[in-house]
Amino acid sequence: MEKHEETTKLTAETAESAESAEEAGKSCEGHQHSHRKSAHSDEVKSKLITRLNRIEGQIRGLKGLIEKDTYCDDVLNQIAAAQSALNSVGKLLLEHHMNSCVIDRIQQGDHDVVKELLVTMNKLMK
Repeated sequence: MEKHEETTKLTAETAESAESAEEAGKSCEGHQHSHRKSAHSDEVKSKLITRLNRIEGQIRGLKGLIEKDTYCDDVLNQIAAAQSALNSVGKLLLEHHMNSCVIDRIQQGDHDVVKELLVTMNKLMK
């Protein structure tokens, strides 16, 4: 693959990842539920984006290790580090979600949010 084609592909993949991350960080706006904008949402958003940018760099580094035929065990250790970092982002977002969206919806009498939360937590724990 030519360098330009590879760069174009990486740019498209990065844009797609950014859109997914942006959707995840919309503070529950994807649902038809009202949401109280918490005082910490900008701080949480900043932390999430900082961590996701770091993970994006880790993934690029992994691709470089594969391209250089780096010893498999070293690559696997870097994959484990990237997965751990992604889990950390998930935990931070889950904490924010529970402290804002979930509490708000329960206070509004919407107890279906608990079932939704359990489904989401099961997905995160796979």
